[in-house]
Amino acid sequence: MSVKELIKIEIEKMPESFLLEVYDFIQFLEIKEEKERLIRASHELSRKSFEKVWDNEEDAVYDSL
Repeated sequence: MSVKELIKIEIEKMPESFLLEVYDFIQFLEIKEEKERLIRASHELSRKSFEKVWDNEEDAVYDSL
């Protein structure tokens, strides 16, 4: 049995009053994942711009620190 199926079984047993909390937690996890995805995307988008700043002859001496 998959984890998804086990969760469905447990949800069916829960009182209605707990379901709002479960739903809030699911929403929290989705927002957290979206935030992490946006952070990774922004890092990737800015990487090329910063390569010019970080990888240059003038600052090569700092690479060994």
